Amino acid sequence: MLEKNILNITERIKDKCKQIGRNYSEITLVAVSKMHPAEMITEAEKFGLKHFGENKAKELKQKAQICSKDIKWHFIGHLQTNKVKNVVPVAFLIHSVDSLKLANEINKRAKLINKKQNILIEVKTSDEETKYGITSRQDFFELIKFCSEAENLNLEGLMTMAPFTDDENLVRSSFKKLRGVFDELNNDGYNLKHLSMGMTNDFEIALEEGATILRIGTAIFGNRNYNL
Repeated sequence: MLEKNILNITERIKDKCKQIGRNYSEITLVAVSKMHPAEMITEAEKFGLKHFGENKAKELKQKAQICSKDIKWHFIGHLQTNKVKNVVPVAFLIHSVDSLKLANEINKRAKLINKKQNILIEVKTSDEETKYGITSRQDFFELIKFCSEAENLNLEGLMTMAPFTDDENLVRSSFKKLRGVFDELNNDGYNLKHLSMGMTNDFEIALEEGATILRIGTAIFGNRNYNL
């Protein structure tokens, strides 16, 4: 089943890229493995996946200890400053930097282990209370400046989560907002590379709006058991 799911989602991404004139090789598929066992990650890796996403610091640390060292781990959840010490040693990319305090802590922890930590800034582009991300324009530009100048941070781009809705216009609006900020920053010389946006239910819209990183969980691993 896992192999079939991976082949299916990969083909859907390729088809959408072909349809809209984008290069599939420029898209990074992050398999969101949160709340799924390490055994499933190992199996998925056998079928060609290299990037996996976790949203809990403790779970990421545990899985990184037992899974293949070739895996590129993405931290995609809300990150508390006191959990940074568990994430920085293993994360290839942290998607959810949303405050100066958090960025500063990541920079300090990365410096301790002589690492240049890849990061994305999370921007809140919807009105959903459950969504995280920076909202103040002033705070955002202060954060951008700090992250682009910090010695042990490598600012690669932006991330957002669209509202969970069947209204495609709301979803597209969320992605358009992030793309607009992305373009504005690059016009100012920031040279950002990545837009992390799009999940199982909305990745095709995200691709149309410029996503370079897709965070796909359910379409690969199936539904999670939240009662565990």
